[in-house]
Amino acid sequence: MRDRITLRGLRARGHHGVFDFERREGQDFVVDAVLYLDTAPAAASDDVEDTVHYGLLADRLVAIVTGDPVDLIETLAERLAAECMSESIVEGVELTVHKPSAPIEHEFADVSVTVTRGRRGSW
Repeated sequence: MRDRITLRGLRARGHHGVFDFERREGQDFVVDAVLYLDTAPAAASDDVEDTVHYGLLADRLVAIVTGDPVDLIETLAERLAAECMSESIVEGVELTVHKPSAPIEHEFADVSVTVTRGRRGSW
């Protein structure tokens, strides 16, 4: 069984999208990240160095959302997942990017893309 660290509802303003007005005006994006890892070493040591510091991870994810614009939220999700996987103790990640203000002419609750990534041999 895999342990999880979950960060849900991380909100940041980015300038992603295929339309000029999305790039110009920006909009909020919401990120959910579920990291799969063994938390037993951190539980035994009670040391944040033995786990993923979710506060620092949140800072890095926000920097990606607020950073260089991309056309697709698929690309944004891939970049965010790669950042999560840069933590050597993370075996896998399920990463969702929500675009609550997507330019859709109909009433909708949510648009999101979810990617799942893992290490070979352990995922």
